Amino acid sequence: MTTPQPTPLLLTRRRIWIIFSALIAGMFLSSLDQTIVGTAMPTIVGNLGGVEHQAWITSAYLLATTIVMPIYGKFGDVLGRRRLFLIAIAVFTLASIGCAFATDFWTFVLFRAAQGLGGGGMMILSQAIIADIVPAAERGKYLGPLGAVFGLSAIGGPLLGGFFVDHLSWRWAFYINIPIGIAAFVIALLALTLPNKKATKPIDVAGVIALSLATTCLIIFADFGGDSDHGWGAVETWLLGAGLVLSAAAFVLIESRAADPIIPLTLFRNPTFMNATAIGLTLGIGMFAAIGFVPTFLQMSSGTSAAVSGLLLLPMMVGLIGTSIVSGREITRTGRYKLFPILGTLLAAMAMLAMTTLEAGTALWLICGYLLVFGAGLGLIMQVIVLVAQNAVTPDLIGTATSTNNYFREVGAALGTAVFGTIFTTRLTEGLTDVFTGAGASAGAAARATATLDPATLQQLPTTVREGIVAAYADALAPVFWYLLPFTAIALILALVLKQIPLADVAGLIARGEAIGGEEAEALEAAHRSSSLQASTSAAADGPALPAPAARSDVVPIEGRDGHQPRPPQLQ
Repeated sequence: MTTPQPTPLLLTRRRIWIIFSALIAGMFLSSLDQTIVGTAMPTIVGNLGGVEHQAWITSAYLLATTIVMPIYGKFGDVLGRRRLFLIAIAVFTLASIGCAFATDFWTFVLFRAAQGLGGGGMMILSQAIIADIVPAAERGKYLGPLGAVFGLSAIGGPLLGGFFVDHLSWRWAFYINIPIGIAAFVIALLALTLPNKKATKPIDVAGVIALSLATTCLIIFADFGGDSDHGWGAVETWLLGAGLVLSAAAFVLIESRAADPIIPLTLFRNPTFMNATAIGLTLGIGMFAAIGFVPTFLQMSSGTSAAVSGLLLLPMMVGLIGTSIVSGREITRTGRYKLFPILGTLLAAMAMLAMTTLEAGTALWLICGYLLVFGAGLGLIMQVIVLVAQNAVTPDLIGTATSTNNYFREVGAALGTAVFGTIFTTRLTEGLTDVFTGAGASAGAAARATATLDPATLQQLPTTVREGIVAAYADALAPVFWYLLPFTAIALILALVLKQIPLADVAGLIARGEAIGGEEAEALEAAHRSSSLQASTSAAADGPALPAPAARSDVVPIEGRDGHQPRPPQLQ
């Protein structure tokens, strides 16, 4: 008895937007969390007694996100992305519950890391699924709805985070993820219709372990090196450095022998992919580290409420979203992308140079102007380099290429946040301690006051002490931008030599033979609807009728370069 072949996914226009709605739900959950937590951060670290260790909140999330990115990317290519996307939403939501009920700083950091395990999956799988259903040549026009999602979270996040901090509790910044996470899970469960597959080669477990160890050693090595409690001369710092070298070497050896490596080494022989990934790495070091502590500075220096200080980041999001949409449309119209990373790095460098002048008395409108330019630069780079990386590889490696590109960008962001975050917090702690001791506090009292300082406490202090604290924040942050500028210069050089190659006009699922698109999919969908209607009419008039052909409307329309669609193989 022969096994019937499963029907292929039909990528009609309707199906594309249904799938896209599920992706938007997951992206909204992740992006809203980031903007809410950023606004509530000063209050969280003050309440939990972790001001001097606040870099760990960001580093833990980024570390977890970075570790799981290649795993989600590769497993999505091998097993299908639907179930993994659902798992990512569930993990993120459950970890949010843990953050909400955390009673001490390090427990909070642990659950924040768990959130990163889910957030990394939502980020990578969303980008890979879009590449699966929309060809590179048309992908830019889908940035509009995505921009609306990020815009909504950019406005709603600071308002909600500020409202929670000012009127309820910072814990509501995580309570809110529970209903949103449940809604996103249900939407994805119902709308995300994608083929599931089975692995045909052994899973690269050894590669996953070696890569996770190398990433962990790298981030903690950087954090310990810049931390006054350890430093670059500490034995434990260099033990982590040795662990990094050994685990990285083991990873390369494992990948060279694995039947199906989690990050194929052949990717690094692809010059276009390598260039885009190198831009992502330097972008992460130089730019994401720059924005990690700006919300804290704004809130402490402006003396405004959490909600208002959060909204001060709105210009950056406006710039980012605006240039993302414009560049996406232009790439779709012209098929050319090289100009945008060049312009983006120039704008970001200008903004970072301006932010080296930050001081306690800098006007808020001027800071907002810097952030607008900075965001505009990021918007011209972020989506473009992912598109370039996806377009540079074969369709069966879309998920792996997406995750690898994002992995190195997040390695850069985590590394930059760890190194420059510890520089910032070390300088800040020293400055705050000097302020409190100068006001007459003992060394122990000054240390306790520094560890538990939050915006509400700041407003209750005498004017001279408050002014000293604001100056300490400015003096700690502004010099950090000088350290970051060289990485922006490297990103500019890489952007100048980025190769322009034609954009693919076939979606990933269709190119792999897992779906039918274009006019053929629309015709099959129409035929299925017509036969279903005839069958139901016949059944009503004459009784039971023969079953209609089993065609599924599970896909999106995309034409191949030659106008023909490949025949789909059996799907598991």
